[in-house]
Amino acid sequence: MIIIRKIEQLDKFTLFILLCLVACGTVAIFGATTGTNLEGLHISNLYLFAAFCIPMLAISWIDYKILLGKLAYILYGLGIGMLILVKFTGVNINGAVRWLSIGHFQLQPSELAKIFTVLLVAHLLGKRNGEKLRFVQDLIPICIIFMIPIVLIMQQPDLGTALVFVGVLLSMLWMGNIRSLYMILFLSMVVIAIGTVLWLYHANHELLSKFVEPHQMSRIQTFLDPTSDPDKSWHVKNAMSAIGSGGMTGSDGSFLKRGFIPYAYSDSIYVVIGEGYGFLGSAVLLMLYFLLMYRMVQIVMESRELAGSYLVIGIMGMLVFQIFVNIGMHIGLVPLTGISLPFISYGGSSLLSNMIAIGLVLSVHAHKNEVTFS
Repeated sequence: MIIIRKIEQLDKFTLFILLCLVACGTVAIFGATTGTNLEGLHISNLYLFAAFCIPMLAISWIDYKILLGKLAYILYGLGIGMLILVKFTGVNINGAVRWLSIGHFQLQPSELAKIFTVLLVAHLLGKRNGEKLRFVQDLIPICIIFMIPIVLIMQQPDLGTALVFVGVLLSMLWMGNIRSLYMILFLSMVVIAIGTVLWLYHANHELLSKFVEPHQMSRIQTFLDPTSDPDKSWHVKNAMSAIGSGGMTGSDGSFLKRGFIPYAYSDSIYVVIGEGYGFLGSAVLLMLYFLLMYRMVQIVMESRELAGSYLVIGIMGMLVFQIFVNIGMHIGLVPLTGISLPFISYGGSSLLSNMIAIGLVLSVHAHKNEVTFS
């Protein structure tokens, strides 16, 4: 009876959107791998989804407030410990050391670290009970909590995931009632950092190369001046051409079939949808994301605990940033970087972390009327 009651408490709308997104991803992975040596990867995607439903449902049935107490510190420490462990025992794939080998599964600790960091910061913001954030007591500790994993992830190197942390930090601070002056100063620092990179790129290319990895420099160059080196801008130009060739309802996928879209089953999965299903396919995908975010906003507003609201907001910031950057980098809006498209790209670690995130959202919804008095 308890299990039946727990199932009835689940937010059916969120689960329906999740199923639709995973179905879209599976179809796209099938199209990206058919006729290649990765054929059948869509079946593995379904197996992973089925397996990860277990932790998602388990988390949704647990009162999220249990995870926002002392356990939040333990989980955060576990995440940092795994990131440190990667430095010494991590698996090197394509020149990056980001994974821990667990049997046949390659776990990317940075994906779980995102969730653990959001949990801890949601706990700290919840303790303020909606009051203005203090600079020394609140802002500095929260920024340090985010900076530790960012520094460790940058050393892997993984700029894309590190930037996700920045996006989550901004979203949680803004909704956590930060003073406008502090937010303006914070955003000014971000603008100055970007402006400095742009200025050094044009004024002192050699100095910039001392602070930026070669592959990152290549992506900056491709974004700022695609015509400077056709070989380096090959990926982005083909992605944009493929998406454009999809028209309104899609094309025969000639760019994909000729191998012009690298990592089509993972980071470049949006190109597969844009080329194969055109504007309508892309619109359906974006509508599903919009509905998911809209439902999360409703859950935030319905929650009677601020900590639960901050938790969902952090997850929203994580997902929205990844969606914007992944799609934006394939249509020329932002530089190319390694960020997966949530629930669509193939990847065990990213799917695991995203489904854990959905489990937390479901938990906030299921326990929205329960208030803890301290």
